[in-house]
Amino acid sequence: SQVLLAADRIAMINPANGNTKPMFVGQGDQIFMNDVFLKRLTAPTITSGGNPPAFSLTPDGRLTAKNADISGNVNANSGTLNNVTINENCRVLGKLSANQIEGDLVKTVGKAFPRDSRAPERWPSGTVTVRIYDDQPFDRQIVIPAVAFRGAKHERKNNNIYSSCRLIVKKNGAEIYNRTTLDNTLIYTGVIDMPAG
Repeated sequence: SQVLLAADRIAMINPANGNTKPMFVGQGDQIFMNDVFLKRLTAPTITSGGNPPAFSLTPDGRLTAKNADISGNVNANSGTLNNVTINENCRVLGKLSANQIEGDLVKTVGKAFPRDSRAPERWPSGTVTVRIYDDQPFDRQIVIPAVAFRGAKHERKNNNIYSSCRLIVKKNGAEIYNRTTLDNTLIYTGVIDMPAG
């Protein structure tokens, strides 16, 4: 059996509450409802109101939304993010390529030797130690650019006095470079592999 209604416009109201506002209206090829409760919905396309729509879901699974607040997990195989902020920790298990990086990824350290107050010229005298700690859970490299070091020659009337300069480089306590120079310049540069942890 079936019920067929032939009309340009069909509306239904609930007279029990005295409300004359229709709960739904059928007009043309469309049905308009204010509030709908469905247990299960099957629809090829879902589109919100607005021009342009703020939300749409197409049959091929393409979801378009102006805003989204997601409290659960997000799994994606590809895509693009513009102007985003990572509030907490982030792990990159693959290769990271970046055109611009700001922050403490590369740190330059400059140190000055203490001066000997007993000498009229206040010659540099003493020891300077630069320590680099690496406890990151991934492999890194410490790149030491060219470091030029030398002592000095102090000419006296009867003889000359030389002050020496010594550079020692250690990795985990093991000495990998140790040279001393007087008035000639030596240069050290190196790349030190730092395993994870």
